[in-house]
Amino acid sequence: MVNLKNYNVVLKHFVLLLTFFIVVSCGQQKYNVSKIEGKKIGISNSQSESTEIENYIKPYREHIDKDLSTILAYSPETLDKSKGEWQTNIGSFLADITLEKSNPIFESREKKAIDICLLNHGGIRTIIPKGSVTARNAYEVMPFENSATVIALKGEQILELINYIISEKKPHPLSGLTFTITKENTAKNITIQGKQIENTKIYYVVTNDYLANGGDNMVFFKKGIQRTDLDYKLRTIIIDYFKDVDTLKINNNVRISKE
Repeated sequence: MVNLKNYNVVLKHFVLLLTFFIVVSCGQQKYNVSKIEGKKIGISNSQSESTEIENYIKPYREHIDKDLSTILAYSPETLDKSKGEWQTNIGSFLADITLEKSNPIFESREKKAIDICLLNHGGIRTIIPKGSVTARNAYEVMPFENSATVIALKGEQILELINYIISEKKPHPLSGLTFTITKENTAKNITIQGKQIENTKIYYVVTNDYLANGGDNMVFFKKGIQRTDLDYKLRTIIIDYFKDVDTLKINNNVRISKE
């Protein structure tokens, strides 16, 4: 007769030993990457699939094209950034409307008014033609996703801003600030909103977020004592202005003069 008690003990020992070897074996096993394979999966150019995709996106394309092509206002002249040494009609126009449309938002939040607008000449990508203007024109002029930002600067930083403009020798869009460049390439007759500049006063300058971060070497913006992001895209500012007026108001008054 088999002794079941001894048999069970032996079986238990065997199971424990087998489990031990399995655990040890798994714990010591290491995996290494020996080969990486990949392949290119091409997009089918079959006529049927292309037609299907085209039919799917067609309604969306037509809707967007209709919105972009709708006439919003009229421009009495061609606005071009290539014509002008220290200022251009398109630069002055964009600076003026950016200050105009941003100011109510800033006033509602901070209970203060914007004094100056400074944008960058390179950010203007094309002209606004004479005649009917549309949202498409706004996208072409300002294709970037930059938003309006207000920086609080002391008068001494405004002087840095002016010196930057003089050294750059580019017609950067400017509004709210006027000055004369002397024969020695310094500034005089500096006025902000028609009043003489005060070195200790705080001025509020609206620009775009790229420049506010020091873009185009406008490092004076990084010295600001306060920053307010308006969450208002410059392109949307243009479109909103187009929608609000019948005819674009082009203010060609002199902002920068030279002796």
